[in-house]
Amino acid sequence: MAENSNGDTRIDVYLICNAKYHDTNFARLELLKLLAEHEDIVVRVAEDYRDHDAIRQSRLLVTYTCDVCPTPEQQDGLKQFLSSGGRWFGLHGTSALLEFVGQSLETDGIVIPGKVDTPRKAPALSDMLGNHFVSHPPIQPIHVTVADPSHPLVRGIQPFEVMDEPYYCEFYGEIHTLLESRYSAKSEGYVREDLGNDDPRPQLYLHPCGQGEVLYLTLGHCRGKYDMQPFMPVCSVERCSWESAVYYELLRRGIRWGIGQLGS
Repeated sequence: MAENSNGDTRIDVYLICNAKYHDTNFARLELLKLLAEHEDIVVRVAEDYRDHDAIRQSRLLVTYTCDVCPTPEQQDGLKQFLSSGGRWFGLHGTSALLEFVGQSLETDGIVIPGKVDTPRKAPALSDMLGNHFVSHPPIQPIHVTVADPSHPLVRGIQPFEVMDEPYYCEFYGEIHTLLESRYSAKSEGYVREDLGNDDPRPQLYLHPCGQGEVLYLTLGHCRGKYDMQPFMPVCSVERCSWESAVYYELLRRGIRWGIGQLGS
């Protein structure tokens, strides 16, 4: 990054970390540690999108959320952020908006108050992100391959396997897939449990929006012992891709991409 006339190389980053049914405390700390590797980054941390003025003033927006739906006004702020050239690094459940419907049922050892529906109730958010979360089967091994080996975000990355939630998503607009996988297991407990195909599933992709761009990484589930309350009092701790060195490498490259320090 070039210095301005005052010699200031400050880089403002806005981090939203608030993922229902996930270990937000763990993910927030890990992301802050990665951001702290850059001495010029100044981070603001929030739980939602309400401070759209601060978001628009940032160079990079990083989100690790689940079931956090921006209001129409906040969606307009996000669109302005991207339209003016901002970059957004969306992680894991950022595109997931959830509702429980029907009668309670047990799935993956958890009693939930109905099947999980994932309505597209914020279309502008889906369009900006380039995807809308539909469902996922239980945690399982995911074999990930590189779709564009020449791109600096994945250059030198070899095919790898992680334990994680295999996401099913609908995609919108231009998608440049960098990492992908294939799976077709049913998503028990979801309204849309069977997508009925074995298409390649993007795991990491770029999506242009206005003058800006979104980088989305679907991997990265984590759960702490109290994160499924009130459905169960205590659950097993899950770290999934966060236990993999390649996942941290992808996060580091995503941050460098977001602040304009990843070479071509």
